[in-house]
Amino acid sequence: MLPAKRDKKLLTEQKNTFPRIALFIGAGIWGLLWYPYRLLEQADINGPASATITYLIALLLGLVVFRKSLRASHLSDGNPYLLLWIGLLVGCACMAYILGVIHGEIMRVLLLFYLAPLWTIIFSRFLLQEKLSLYGYSVICISLSGAATMLWQPGNNFPLPSSYGDWMGLAGGFAFALSNVLIRKDQGHSVQLKSLAVWLGVVVVGLSYSLFLPMLHPLTEISLNSWLLLLGTGLAVFVLSLVLQYGLTHVPANQAIVLLLSELVVAAVAAYLLTSESMTLREWVGGAMIVSASLFSSRMNR
Repeated sequence: MLPAKRDKKLLTEQKNTFPRIALFIGAGIWGLLWYPYRLLEQADINGPASATITYLIALLLGLVVFRKSLRASHLSDGNPYLLLWIGLLVGCACMAYILGVIHGEIMRVLLLFYLAPLWTIIFSRFLLQEKLSLYGYSVICISLSGAATMLWQPGNNFPLPSSYGDWMGLAGGFAFALSNVLIRKDQGHSVQLKSLAVWLGVVVVGLSYSLFLPMLHPLTEISLNSWLLLLGTGLAVFVLSLVLQYGLTHVPANQAIVLLLSELVVAAVAAYLLTSESMTLREWVGGAMIVSASLFSSRMNR
């Protein structure tokens, strides 16, 4: 192989590898992010308030670091309405995720969140014109079967979520799937601008939600340890958003959701070590079906 061709092939492989590594790193952070929010809830800082503060920290950092990306000319490089929808949808997804893991069982919430491939293939079909293959139909059938297995309760005629945490997991996965597709569709804006839109979206959604909830502690009464935890979580959110936006921008939507499955491994280990939660055999079977559906979705574009 000629040196020029070899160098070109190497650059192509690196170009394809780095976004996937970014998604793995982001998934690992997501798999651990539930724990500080639970600690903050125990410190009487409710989910919407802690989400608003941590994402506001990330937003302020982003405004400083990426101030050059705020020029009007950069905003007009792509569809600004698409950027707005990305921010609001990720805001809803993050809020649902945080509320779900605070009030529900970690693995149930995450597995229901990972029904996202079911929604992703539908949105990808209509928004990205990605063809629905036999694998796509398999994902739909296996996802729905897994969800029904997890959610079915004796005496119920239809398998619906039985807790607030379950509903938040489902809602978060739906919003995340749609935002995933829109991020992939928006090739006109930079990763930095999309990250700023995400942080702002979570702050707006969190503030809106907080208006209907009492603030258990005034900001001036939050302890130093809680502020340090909020600051550390905000920094983690800053890094998380950048690596996820980078990965989701350069990896096909149906493949990205599979790479993000590594979050489940990290979350399962963390939940086992940090909580006393356990899953029933039926929940394990349903969860395995949902994970299998996600793996099938990775083959849809092949």
